Amino acid sequence: MILMDWDEYYDRHFKGYIDRDDVRDRCHPQIFKHEDDGQPRNAIVLVHGLTDSPYFMRDIGEYFFSKMGFDVYIPLLRAHGLKNPQDMKDASLIEWRKDVRFAIDRARESGGQVSIGGLSTGGTLSVEMALNNEAAIDGGVFLFSAALGLASHAGNLAEIFLRTPLANIFDQIDRSSLINSSPSGNPFRYSKMDIGGARELSKLIKELDLLTDRDVLNQPLFAAHSEADTTADIDEIEELVNRSPSAEIFRIGKNFAVPHASVALKNPVLSINNSPLEPSNPFFDQMMKSLHVFADKHGLIDCN
Repeated sequence: MILMDWDEYYDRHFKGYIDRDDVRDRCHPQIFKHEDDGQPRNAIVLVHGLTDSPYFMRDIGEYFFSKMGFDVYIPLLRAHGLKNPQDMKDASLIEWRKDVRFAIDRARESGGQVSIGGLSTGGTLSVEMALNNEAAIDGGVFLFSAALGLASHAGNLAEIFLRTPLANIFDQIDRSSLINSSPSGNPFRYSKMDIGGARELSKLIKELDLLTDRDVLNQPLFAAHSEADTTADIDEIEELVNRSPSAEIFRIGKNFAVPHASVALKNPVLSINNSPLEPSNPFFDQMMKSLHVFADKHGLIDCN
C-alpha cells in the first residue's frame, strides 16, 4: 500500500469538527501503510508545522516508508489546511496535543516501536510528547527545523510579546486573509502567521523550556537544521542534542541559504501557476541517508 488520505482521521478524530471537504487539496492527513502480514512493524508519527499542512512531511514520510520499512502517520493539526481558516480561531495547543496523541495511538497498532518527528512546531510537539510519553514513544525522535526557540534576541522578545494581552489587540487589528487565492498563492500553507496560532506556539516553547530543564530526552535523537534559519534558533537544538545521551545533528551551512521549512522538502513547492514558492533542500538525500544510518545504529529499523 502507498500514500493515501487518512480518512479515519475525519471519521473518528475530527468528527463533528470538520470533514475532508473543508480541507484544501493535498493538505489532508496522510498515511503510508504496508499490507498487514501479521508481523509487527515499526511506525513513525510525523507532525507538520505552524500554518502549513501534512504536505510538508510527505517527502520525509515516503523515505521512512519505502527505504526504512516504517508505517507512517501524518496528522493534521487543528485549524490548519482549511479552505476557510477563519483566522485560525480554533488554534489550540490543547487540541494539537490531542491530534498528535490520536496519531500515536494509531501508530501503536502497527505493533513495533513508535518514533516521532516533525517540522518546526511539529518538532516542538514531538519533543514534548517524547519527554512525557516514553512508554508510547519507544523509538526515536527526528527533528527538522524544530522550533524550540525563536531565532535571535528579537525572537526572544517576540515570545514574550505573544504571552501578553497586547498580542490579542494586534490580532484584532490584523484581519488580512490567511488564504492568498491568486495563482501565485501557496496551496499548502497559509499566507501569513496568525498571531493566535503563534501565541499557542509561544506557550508550547515556554512549557517545553521548563520540561527540558528538568528532564532528559532518553530516546535516540536526530536533528536537522539550517544555519540560515531565521525562524527557529539552532542554538536551542544544539543544547538539546548536547544534553541527550544518544543524539546527532545534521547541520546545513549558512552559505547554502536553506530556509526554515525547506529542510523537509525534497522537491520545491510550486504555486498553482508553477512559480517557485519554497525551494527544496539540496542536501535532502544526504540528510535522509545520515538519518537512516543513525536509526540503524540505534536499533530503530529492525522490528524483531
